[in-house]
Amino acid sequence: MKAEIAAPSAPPPWLAAACETLRRARASGRFPPALLIHEQPGCGGDWLAGFAAQAALCRGADAPCGHCEDCRRAAAGQHPDLLRLGPAEDSQYIRVEQVRELCGELALTAHGGGATVAIIAPAEAMNVNAANALLKTLEEPRPGATLVLVSAAPSRLPATVRSRCQRLRVPVPSRAECLAWLRATGGAQDWDAVLDVVGNAPLTAQRLDPAALVKLRDETAAALDDAARASLDIPGTADRWAKSPTYELRLDCIENWLTVRLEQAARSAAENAESRGLQPLPSRRSHLNMKTLVRSLDALHELGQLGSTSVNKALALEQLLWELAPPAAGQAGRGAAARRP
Repeated sequence: MKAEIAAPSAPPPWLAAACETLRRARASGRFPPALLIHEQPGCGGDWLAGFAAQAALCRGADAPCGHCEDCRRAAAGQHPDLLRLGPAEDSQYIRVEQVRELCGELALTAHGGGATVAIIAPAEAMNVNAANALLKTLEEPRPGATLVLVSAAPSRLPATVRSRCQRLRVPVPSRAECLAWLRATGGAQDWDAVLDVVGNAPLTAQRLDPAALVKLRDETAAALDDAARASLDIPGTADRWAKSPTYELRLDCIENWLTVRLEQAARSAAENAESRGLQPLPSRRSHLNMKTLVRSLDALHELGQLGSTSVNKALALEQLLWELAPPAAGQAGRGAAARRP
């Protein structure tokens, strides 16, 4: 359960205020024994958890100093008193046995005689029993022990857990802030295109190869255009996409394609309504009208949520692609998909 995080010394601009809050709390002796970081994925929840861990572990006057042994070892993910807990390798959940083991380690004296920090991310991956196993540690924390929970969906945690944590929210940076930071840290690349696909998630964007993502986006868009023209090998494409290591990014590319066309359909409907003095209605001139696009977007979001389960990804993708095909082709294709073993 050793941590695998590294918090850079200079925070991204949109996290500066949160970092200063943690610095002041550490300096005044009011550092929380339990911290709940409410993040938007890709905006720095893990980064801030790493900073909080360094702030708790550092023994300098201006913690985290960034250059002492504790800070260096924490940044390298090699500090013996910095633990990280996530879903088990064969599951999307954090199991109660994992939490009990972690709580047992937190109850022990720190290896270095100082603080002990445990980061749980994503915290919403704990089921009810696992989350409840934290309560005793939250209610009676060992002096010097700190729990840091990182969650994009705190409402999925029991109220008894949330109420015992001090909450710190990660702000979502603006598009301009994202671009400025990405250009400063990653150079002059097509970050606009990357953000079009992943949204305002700069730390996610930073880990990607912009040229490779643009290629994936364009390839996905071409395939979806072919599906809409009934000229795509839908079963073969769905099977190939489901087995690809870029599966999650592919879903983002599909969402980008659907969103762009939904915006186009909405503008067209609004322009038609304005010219006729009517309320905007979904266009029915094309099978890719607003109703179809919204239904496909809902199906895509559901597929993303089920991606880490045992759902048949290829079949689910195939059904989504058939939804985009012309009615006659789509009906035939869905019937064939339903008959597949």
